[in-house]
Amino acid sequence: MGNTDLQGRSVIELGAGTGLLGIVATLLGAHVTLTDRETALEFLKSNVQANLPPDLQTRAAVKELTWGRNLGNFSPGKFDFILGADIIYLEDTFVDLLQTLEHLCSERTVILLSCRIRYERDQNFLEMLKGRFSVHEVYYDPSKDVRIFKAQRSVRKEEF
Repeated sequence: MGNTDLQGRSVIELGAGTGLLGIVATLLGAHVTLTDRETALEFLKSNVQANLPPDLQTRAAVKELTWGRNLGNFSPGKFDFILGADIIYLEDTFVDLLQTLEHLCSERTVILLSCRIRYERDQNFLEMLKGRFSVHEVYYDPSKDVRIFKAQRSVRKEEF
């Protein structure tokens, strides 16, 4: 993966949970939107406030996002990076997650998803993702069985 400069970049974290990825991205200079379902927002907001210096908190916004719903609250193609850590596990959410990724992406957006491939359904999600995006494994830690996948919108040549 090499070094990725996040200075001044626009980042969204999906299924932020504790917000670790979004907090680190903010510390690295990005403008970050940390998202999760409504039930997780109070904890997420308090974690962001507790772990970011006050002068950086304006660069980290916490917003509600349930995949596949109210996507109009997020500008299409606004983000340089979409981050997700361990968000591929509920098969019922796969279609909504793909719809959300497609809505948020432009041709320049880079999606980084870290996960463990625990079950066949996890592999099925990656196959679904490959049907709509160009996907490559960019990192693997065998000691923890964690993989990072990079995805970008597939560029299709229009037929003449």
